[in-house]
Amino acid sequence: MADLFWLSDEQWAVMAPFMPKDQPGPERKDDRQIISGILHVLTSGCRWRDCPAAYGPRTTVYNRFNRWSRRGFWKAMLAALAKSGWAGDAAALDSTYVRAHRSAHGGKGGRKHRPSGARAAARRPRSTRSPMSSAAPASCC
Repeated sequence: MADLFWLSDEQWAVMAPFMPKDQPGPERKDDRQIISGILHVLTSGCRWRDCPAAYGPRTTVYNRFNRWSRRGFWKAMLAALAKSGWAGDAAALDSTYVRAHRSAHGGKGGRKHRPSGARAAARRPRSTRSPMSSAAPASCC
């Protein structure tokens, strides 16, 4: 439980006014708990299905993130926070990276000098067409 992310009281006080109110459907899980789960998944890079149970049902965490993303909730909240001058402690939520293969440090191999199109067209072909290639295709059966 010590390595789980939880929104502080100060962070929640800033975000609480943006939470949707009077949503239809069954009783909602605690928004603070669900957002902490969303932020945990985004910052740790784990799969949604690996979201710890302390944040509530993983499907609820995933569905709420998806639904709010489609509705533009995150963009609207961040734009309103930026407009009001609030600056958070973290500059980025996503800390993913792409590992390169150990031999991927060089560019593409091959000749460094390539002939121009005019010179390549003037040169005689490297191979000749087979007499069989221009013949009609053989019928089957």
